[in-house]
Formats: sequence, structure tokens, C-alpha cells
Amino acid sequence: MARVYEEIESRAGEVERYRRHPNGRGMVAARALIDPSAYIDRTTFVEAEADVRANAWIGAGTWIDRSVVIGEGAFIGANVHIGAGSVIGRGARVGSDSRIGNNVKVAHGTTVERDSRVQAGTLIGASAPVMSEPTVRQTSRAPRTPRTGGPDRFGRAA
Repeated sequence: MARVYEEIESRAGEVERYRRHPNGRGMVAARALIDPSAYIDRTTFVEAEADVRANAWIGAGTWIDRSVVIGEGAFIGANVHIGAGSVIGRGARVGSDSRIGNNVKVAHGTTVERDSRVQAGTLIGASAPVMSEPTVRQTSRAPRTPRTGGPDRFGRAA
């Protein structure tokens, strides 16, 4: 049986558990919320309490820090660091090799050019609204109850 989690110890001595995301095989902290449709590249880390929403795409070598929200359909390039507490809006794009500081807000549909350095606390694209609270959603399904009458999903008698 394969290991489901990998444990990594920080410099501060804290141990965090990570698992591989099924879409892209990226390393995701056990306490992160990741939509199943999001793509997380194999060499990417997503830290605890991050919230990556539907159809987001996160490139190779990227580090998504703690409590970051990545909006639906957002694109994060390769070798990007998104600082703790930052919010990347729906459909926003962050170019490769960029560094986004802590508590930065990137509005919906806004583009951050490649090789950018964004200072902590900056608001980019202020004319559009920015998400502030992560949403709570179900991360796993409850087991289904078997049908009691009629054919099953393969057409066989139940």
C-alpha cells in the first residue's frame, strides 16, 4: 500500500502533512482546500489553509503560501511565489518568475506581468471587486447508498 501523506518539517520544527493532488500531482497541505478541477503542477507546493478554486492552473515550481485564495479560472505561471494571505481574483493571471508579497490583492481578470515584484499589502486592479473570504465547500462525497429496485448503472438487475 502506498503512502497517502508525506510529512515535511519546517525550520521552526513544525511538521506539515502533504498529499499529491490528483490533477497534476502537486504537493498540497492536508489543511488546504483545493477544487478537484484545479491543476497543480508536480513541482508546486500549496500550503495549509490555502483555497484554490475551480479550474485554476498553477505552473511548475510555484509556491502558494499559507491562507492564499486563488480564484476560479486564475492562471499562475511557473516559479511564482504568492505570499501569505494574498488573494488572486477570478480569471486573474500572474506571469512566470513573479514574486507576490504577503496580503496582496489582485482583482478579478487582472494580469500581473512576468518577472514582477509586488510589495506586501498592494491592491492591483482596484476598479474590480476582490474576494475577501474563502468559501466553504464540501471536499469529499458521502458514500452512495445502493439502489433498491430496477437496473444498476450498468443495466444489470439490482
